[in-house]
Amino acid sequence: MAIEAVIDGGVVKDAKSAGTLFRGFEIILQGRDPRDANRLTQRICGVCPTAHAIASALCLDDAFGVGDKIPDNAKLIRALVSGSDFLQSHILHFYHLAALDYVDAVSVLGDLYPFVPRYEGDYRISGQANADLVNHYIRALDIRRKCHEMLSIFGGKMPHDVGIVPGGVTEKPTEDKITNFLWRLNEIRDFIDNAYIPDVLIVAKSYGDYFGIGKGCRKFLSYGGFDVPTGKLFKTGLVCPDLSARRAADLQLEPFAMENITEDVKHSWYADSCSGKKPAEGETKPDLTKKQAYSFLKSPRYDGKVCEVGPLARTLINYVHADTKTRRLVDGLLGQVGTGIDALFSVLGRHAARALEAKLIADAMVDCLLVLKPDEPVIVDSEIPEKGEGAGLTEAPRGSVGHWISIKDKKIDRYQVITPTAWNASPKDDKDQPGAVEQAIIGTKVKDKDNPFELVRIVRAFDPCLACSVHLLDAKRSELGVFRVV
Repeated sequence: MAIEAVIDGGVVKDAKSAGTLFRGFEIILQGRDPRDANRLTQRICGVCPTAHAIASALCLDDAFGVGDKIPDNAKLIRALVSGSDFLQSHILHFYHLAALDYVDAVSVLGDLYPFVPRYEGDYRISGQANADLVNHYIRALDIRRKCHEMLSIFGGKMPHDVGIVPGGVTEKPTEDKITNFLWRLNEIRDFIDNAYIPDVLIVAKSYGDYFGIGKGCRKFLSYGGFDVPTGKLFKTGLVCPDLSARRAADLQLEPFAMENITEDVKHSWYADSCSGKKPAEGETKPDLTKKQAYSFLKSPRYDGKVCEVGPLARTLINYVHADTKTRRLVDGLLGQVGTGIDALFSVLGRHAARALEAKLIADAMVDCLLVLKPDEPVIVDSEIPEKGEGAGLTEAPRGSVGHWISIKDKKIDRYQVITPTAWNASPKDDKDQPGAVEQAIIGTKVKDKDNPFELVRIVRAFDPCLACSVHLLDAKRSELGVFRVV
């Protein structure tokens, strides 16, 4: 990933978000057995492959005509595997990818890798609070390991689980598996309640100005997903608040319709013939000769709108849906930091939403465990059709993820994937509308052009894929000041 920002007079005037690597999974899958998609698409990402396992399974369930026949046990186990992945990813993001932008680990542990080299932030947390945050950074490594162990109980292994397949799952629930899962989950829940959320509050109270930085496109999208006994934990929809929205009544919800999704490529290294198409009709034709292009990411749009996806989007949409627990968590946090719901459209709002979502998921996973039925089936028989189409839309830690397949002669004729980071980190579209990350950066005030840590904080708050490789380099400069985050 690369971010280029043009700074003039201490303000970002323009920004470009780029994916600098072509991978071509859609091309690799053409002509293969459709079931291969469930294995191969997990290799799109090493930190959240589970989301692709589920999206591809849902896609194949649909294409094979068994989407409405999946056993309840399978739905619950898919949710438990997915939840384990969400928890490890959210904890990873805050402590190991983002917290060190605010926490001074060097003052506690010294000049040790991975704490240096670094751009120096305006560290405002000191004393015991700073030391506790550093200690939680270290403890979070063990908590993440337990999340991976928990996932492996029903997923077989992590990364790239083998438990989620078309038609259901391969692992049957047993009392031993449920018990082993639950004791790990309870420790993780304790960490979320007594370390993660309190630590986010410490950062929020110390960096209150970051509730006003990185507003972004202010259009929030969720496909919905995560089947739990009471329905779907994540609701679907589109919320487009204005900057004055301070109450739930100010947030307007639009229903979600898959047919409104299209992808533009005006500023992407793909043939112009690919532009404006719905993903079910999408094509992946690289074109490195385009002069306006600067990214291998396409530009997904919803009804022509630039949208942000991820924990903040899901939290706002659940809030508008009047999900009781989401409202209680959000209102409680906003009350502690003394601000309105408009503050969530920000850098710290994204961190806060991610922490609250971790609690929401962890608590819901207990309910999933307790209704598993060891004596009931976990998979339904399915066959590859001669011809068919399918779509699998769900939620990943970083946001909405979708897979689309077309089958011909029992082989993959067309396969398309839209990742969450494609939504958030997309380049400008055919109308030259900047992507969500680009909009969040544009207009930002930078105190020191030689140490523009504000930009790194904004980018990391989105938790883009490969976030751990996003650092600020003074790679290209002019009198205006041009910087690349790579």
